Amino acid sequence: MRTIRASEIGTYLFCQRAWWYQRQGVESDNVAQMAAGSQVHAAHSRQVMTSGCLRYVAYGLLLVALVALVVHFTALIV
Repeated sequence: MRTIRASEIGTYLFCQRAWWYQRQGVESDNVAQMAAGSQVHAAHSRQVMTSGCLRYVAYGLLLVALVALVVHFTALIV
């Protein structure tokens, strides 16, 4: 039995004829557009990963600032 992938189901739901052509091994006419779309997705993925890393850096800096604030006020009291 052949494994059915999620992308194949998506292709079938979007366009049954495109799914059939894909099963027959017919190459797509819009290879350049699909390559450009893949590049856009890769760039977006990098931006999402960068923003996630920057968020953790911001949390770390906030923690350092809070610790410095506590140390400062503790030094004033003592």
